[in-house]
Amino acid sequence: KRVDQLELDRWESPLTFCPLLKDPSSYIPDTVDLNSDKEAREYWLNCFEESIENYVNYAVASQPTSDTAEERAALFKEKFISRVQLLKIKPFAYGNLTVRGLLDTINQCLKEFDFPDPYLTQKQTENEYALRCLQERLEELDSLDLKERQKELIMGVLAGNTFDWGAKETVALMKTGEFDFKQARNRIPARPWLIDSLDNWVQKICNEPYKKIAIFIDNSGIDVVLGILPLAREMLRQGSRLILCANSAPALNDVTHSELIVLLRQAAAICPIISKGLDEGKLKSMETAQGGPCLDLSRLERELANELTTVDLIILEGMGRAVHTNIDAEFVCDSFKLAIIKNRWLAKRLGGDMFSVVCKYESVDVTK
Repeated sequence: KRVDQLELDRWESPLTFCPLLKDPSSYIPDTVDLNSDKEAREYWLNCFEESIENYVNYAVASQPTSDTAEERAALFKEKFISRVQLLKIKPFAYGNLTVRGLLDTINQCLKEFDFPDPYLTQKQTENEYALRCLQERLEELDSLDLKERQKELIMGVLAGNTFDWGAKETVALMKTGEFDFKQARNRIPARPWLIDSLDNWVQKICNEPYKKIAIFIDNSGIDVVLGILPLAREMLRQGSRLILCANSAPALNDVTHSELIVLLRQAAAICPIISKGLDEGKLKSMETAQGGPCLDLSRLERELANELTTVDLIILEGMGRAVHTNIDAEFVCDSFKLAIIKNRWLAKRLGGDMFSVVCKYESVDVTK
């Protein structure tokens, strides 16, 4: 029997569990086991197979001067499709089958055929656009009173999280070129949401700010610039210290640690609060040692893990970090999971509809 290859993720330094996990020994990063859930397995395998052409198009477009890009992209498509076909017949062929694993497989295949960052140009374009809109967004937020501002900041994070090139339904909207932050904001459904802890969050943050916060961020562009950065700015203004945790390697349009460093400096030129936070070391970017769109909290960069030991709030943003993984994860500190469900099938599976909101704030009673 022919064996193609054995693929292992490697990292330059030792990785470790997130110290904020309540029970690391029982932690499973995946919400759904596709081996045991036939309906979910069939849906997700078909979903990834149907969306592979988008990856191919971006891969080719990312290397316009290459004579071999189309050929390599075709080989990438062939390899991934053949793997999906095998998984339809033998779900256990590569071990435990999960959405996270399928997304990681796409990334591995892209890198194998020399497409390390197919969305690089798209990310740069969206970052530049979002930065031009940042000042106006901050002025809008500053015109609100404290309580309303806290609500609107979370609405902004949710609206920003809509801009995800890994979600089939929203890709169609973004390709029109007419889908902007305000339209995304207006698409957020009326409350109560699918999971709705917004009132509890607002009550807490208005009365008792946190000392140190870690935010595991998602997408480049509007998501991080108009969603996450205004939230970080507000927390800095309340006296909190912040760590923005970003991928170490590219995955879809997710922001990477190296890109985030540049973005923060650009934002600092627009916002004095962000500038001061960076200069005083109260706002910093750290890498997670992750290279996929999901988040495995059992495999974090050791330096980041050491920094997390003194965090009293962890925020997980986006479907990959807060829904496909970690929706049920329990922590020893307060946690806040925020995401827009940008997949109609998954939203219905969870009891909602397209653009349903996950706003899951959980407070830990330290007196117990």
